[in-house]
Amino acid sequence: MKDEIKGKQDELKGKVTGDKSEELKGKAEQEADKMRRTGRDIRDDVKDKANEMDDEAQREREAETVQEKRSW
Repeated sequence: MKDEIKGKQDELKGKVTGDKSEELKGKAEQEADKMRRTGRDIRDDVKDKANEMDDEAQREREAETVQEKRSW
């Protein structure tokens, strides 16, 4: 978020001064920040899904253990 704000600042600075390179630098900083946040979101989603699958597998193992104990 900090880089997005800094990028917006650089973009506006470039627009005000007429400096296209500064404006493009600001836009690039904003996009880079968005991509980092998207990457973190994807990483978190994958981690959450892996945890869900691990929990489900653990419940299945526990259920099998209970069934085995009752079979005698």
